[in-house]
Amino acid sequence: MRYARQEDLQKLALTMQGSAEGICLVDIEREFGVSRRTAERMRDAVRNAYPQIEEILGDSGRKYWRFPPGSLGRMVEPTLDELTAGHRAAAIARREGDDLTAETLERLLAKVQAMFRADRRRTVAADLEAQLMADGVAFRPGPREKIAPEILSALREAILAGVMVSTDHRARSTGKLSRNARLGPVAMLFGQGRQYLLAWSEYQDDLRLFALAGFERVSLEPDVYTRPEGFDLQEWLSESFGIWRDNDPQDVEWRFLPDVADEAAGYMFHPKQTMERLEDRSLVVRFRAGGRQEMEWYLARWGDRVEVLSPG
Repeated sequence: MRYARQEDLQKLALTMQGSAEGICLVDIEREFGVSRRTAERMRDAVRNAYPQIEEILGDSGRKYWRFPPGSLGRMVEPTLDELTAGHRAAAIARREGDDLTAETLERLLAKVQAMFRADRRRTVAADLEAQLMADGVAFRPGPREKIAPEILSALREAILAGVMVSTDHRARSTGKLSRNARLGPVAMLFGQGRQYLLAWSEYQDDLRLFALAGFERVSLEPDVYTRPEGFDLQEWLSESFGIWRDNDPQDVEWRFLPDVADEAAGYMFHPKQTMERLEDRSLVVRFRAGGRQEMEWYLARWGDRVEVLSPG
């Protein structure tokens, strides 16, 4: 009995192409959730279609199969949807102020498209423009802070190297310039219009958020910075509203009036939120987070159609 699911066979061929060590029958069973016999039929179907497949004997005596590098040719060319997703990611990164990531993605996409035949490049260019125009990602209006590329580059280098930095940073709230502040950078956080560095402050001996636009100088230091043991960035962010918090996490409770309750029900205000419909059809949203000022800015768009029940 032959195996005939074209999508699975194409995926298996691409997996073999992408693995330097090759793929064994156990890998096929796990990847596709199939029995040993079905895995054998899938392997045979790919081998029949692509006789250039190599068979390798592993150290344990197990057999592996792979394609010689480059042997799939145009089969691995990205689709229009995949290219559009890449350009969309670059546009979003640029819109949020992460110009370095945007430029890196754009260089990668240019290299990918340079490998196409001339006729395909022309077709893809026109289709991409239409897709991105339809998405409106790159054209969404709204303010964002300008951040010097050399600041982003230095901070990214420090995060990857795991070293301390010496900085001159101007506080957004007071305008005060702190010189030679030593920080242990953890992550750069890009939000809608606001970008921050999460870092350990040597002066405050705690994790703090620093506005990226406030950095006037960043120099890498020779000493190593190690994250606190057990630190989980996602867990830390779950105690914030958006990416900002200006106070310790608090229990938050909002009541949206009946005429906007259906609209509010379609929002994810916080990853750990709960929602409750009341008898009058209003909606109560509950979660625990810091960032009260950020919440107030956000709630302004709802005007008098939302009531803050907690914190008081």
